[in-house]
Amino acid sequence: MDGMNNVQKDSGVLYVVATPIGNLLDISARALKALGAVALIAAEDTRHSKKLLAHYGIGTPLLALHEHNERQVTEKLLRRLAAGEDIALVSDAGTPLISDPGFYLVRAARQAKLRVVPVPGPSALIAALSVAGLPSDRFMFEGFLPSKQAARRQRLEALAVASGTLVFYESSHRICDCLRDMADCLGGTREATVARELTKTFETIMHDTLNGLVQRVEADADQQKGEFVVLVAGAPARERSAIDAATVQMLEVLLSELPLKQAAGLVARITGLSKNALYEQGLKIRGS
Repeated sequence: MDGMNNVQKDSGVLYVVATPIGNLLDISARALKALGAVALIAAEDTRHSKKLLAHYGIGTPLLALHEHNERQVTEKLLRRLAAGEDIALVSDAGTPLISDPGFYLVRAARQAKLRVVPVPGPSALIAALSVAGLPSDRFMFEGFLPSKQAARRQRLEALAVASGTLVFYESSHRICDCLRDMADCLGGTREATVARELTKTFETIMHDTLNGLVQRVEADADQQKGEFVVLVAGAPARERSAIDAATVQMLEVLLSELPLKQAAGLVARITGLSKNALYEQGLKIRGS
């Protein structure tokens, strides 16, 4: 932990405050105390944060801090902190900096030897992980995948042999495309969980294979609305080790009739193995 000799003695404190991801009751007493006591709240969207503050009768002034103005606003906030004022940083929902603005401010504050204090609380990724029924001893948080399909698939293929549970955020207008690409690139038989609208009125948590989730989400328009956390089991040991002889033979047969990418994709669908790993195996077969 920081010693007091590592920070400016008379400076204010930057509190990084977690706020509810949906249910307004999911806020700590400490968070409410901090929000009511600071001189200013730096919020991702002041309109959104006003609703939370109004609900709890907090009248602390708000200042917008988002991805488009963070660098400009940071200098102003650093001056106020250095002058001894306490400031709270909040995002629209959950813990700031987790796929939300705030990194530039927190880093700059620490570099300026100002005190930065976490006020922990809700986080969609941790909430989803806690109920997914997937291994939680090791996990990789990827945030939002690229919006363009080619870049999204490239990233998924790079993650295909990762052993830890994979955690993603996704939006309503890309959830179907995302799940299809996951099934194709990671293997349709992989266990996965889609957690939608966590803590809100229409919360749903679905657990199935990736192929099963594609079918269920595509079949129900209601399951394509809201905010999503998608969790996918890590690669089974067989995907991280050598592909067995029977799979190699299957791939060889298909390669005699089809392009490499198509052959690898078909074998991935049949076996549930990583398309990326099968593509690499196909390159070896072609090379020999």
